[in-house]
Amino acid sequence: MQLSDAPLTRDLPPLMALRAFEAVARHLSFIRAAEELAVTQSAVSHQIQKLEQHLGVLLFVRRTRSIGLTPEGSEYYAKVRRALEWIADGTRQIRHVKARRAPLKVSLLSSFATHWLVPRLATFSADNPDISLHLMPSIELANFGSGEADVAIRYGKGGWPNVRSSLLMSERLSPVCSPEYLAEHGPFARVIELREGPLLMSYAQHHFEWDAWRCHFGYDLTHVPTLMLHDYNIVLEAATAGQGIAMGRHRLIERRLATKALVEVVPDSRYEGTIGYWLVTPDAPLQKNTERFLNWIQAAGESSELSPALRRDR
Repeated sequence: MQLSDAPLTRDLPPLMALRAFEAVARHLSFIRAAEELAVTQSAVSHQIQKLEQHLGVLLFVRRTRSIGLTPEGSEYYAKVRRALEWIADGTRQIRHVKARRAPLKVSLLSSFATHWLVPRLATFSADNPDISLHLMPSIELANFGSGEADVAIRYGKGGWPNVRSSLLMSERLSPVCSPEYLAEHGPFARVIELREGPLLMSYAQHHFEWDAWRCHFGYDLTHVPTLMLHDYNIVLEAATAGQGIAMGRHRLIERRLATKALVEVVPDSRYEGTIGYWLVTPDAPLQKNTERFLNWIQAAGESSELSPALRRDR
């Protein structure tokens, strides 16, 4: 189609009136058009009157219980419908290109990114070279409404409001420390002997993993000294340096346990419950790239197993 260079201002009707006209003509109903456009029936009627005044012709035949298109209205509807479909098709094409080029933004804890996700990303990049993955470490919950993230990976018990969440994999927990700390302060045959501490904790409004572990073993930890650190990466470094006892997330510390950089403090003190890593997405249809990432990481989570050497019958 060859486009004219002539200005459109003189002949182009109000665009809101065109939308109202297309909806009324398609439904042959002012009520249904108003519901589709989320406006009042009187607002739709006003837009149709404005368009008829602009054109100088009647577009609809008003009857007592129904409406119909006039010959002029029928001819005009066919042209308006084609024009709006053309605009919609162009919009879809641009959105598709933007979706392909836009980075996939993943909000997650830096500890999970460092110790679990990043070592596995080579396979994702090899299988999905067209997806630009942006990892966005944060201890705050992602605000999907602002577009700051497409998917989040969160640690906890799930149940966050106004989002969809599914368990990626559960975690195994037990207190850990360095061999040097254990040699100096231990051995600890029972949980109750962890009275000196300090317990190394990362910043959080609620230390649910320590609470879940404490409740499971029936021991009050409120009198044990604590050292609050910014995030779990720093907690691990402090524990490895012999500065106290950390709650070991076995999915993240498997390598340190295997090399004895960290050791379990108390025998038979592992807890496996409802705490784990969750995939969190907006409560809305997902982009194809997001679905591809979710499919990949779910498969990676299912195939992720702790080393047999670190397993113990419960």
